Amino acid sequence: MPLNERDRIEILMMIGVGDRMRTQQEMCRLFHEMHPDREPVSQSTVSRIERKYRELGHVRDAPRQGRPKINENVQQDVILSALENPHCTVRQVSRDLNIGKSSVSNIFKKVKYHPYRVRLIHELAEDDFDRRTEFCEYMMDHNNQNNGFIANILFSDEATFFFERALGHDGSDLF
Repeated sequence: MPLNERDRIEILMMIGVGDRMRTQQEMCRLFHEMHPDREPVSQSTVSRIERKYRELGHVRDAPRQGRPKINENVQQDVILSALENPHCTVRQVSRDLNIGKSSVSNIFKKVKYHPYRVRLIHELAEDDFDRRTEFCEYMMDHNNQNNGFIANILFSDEATFFFERALGHDGSDLF
């Protein structure tokens, strides 16, 4: 059961001092009576809290190991730079603020910011109009022959165009 610092201090106060000290078993029962909605504490938990207080003089959590977190000011700087220049890249922000690219990416992910760069994927050519007209005529004919054919087509991305060969049932090019 995770206890916060306030709970640990409360347990120390319940134990008492001098000749008014309670046993660990009494302490566990008393804590459960005062907090019936919570999971009861064990004697080993009370023992660890007591020992920690005697050795360190406090019951705060020790600092966590691992890589330090990025402070709030740096996070705000990253977000502000992206808002000021929405076309900036993660690499640019990283270089400007002198922090790692993965840190910038993690901050963007945390605030649900998705930097993107607009790129031209498809360009219309001269014969595209004829090919599109041919495709429309084919689709209309096919729909007339097979009623409900168009209802069975699934479009997944209307904003991106890719050029792929369309094959008929017999394996021949449709257009």
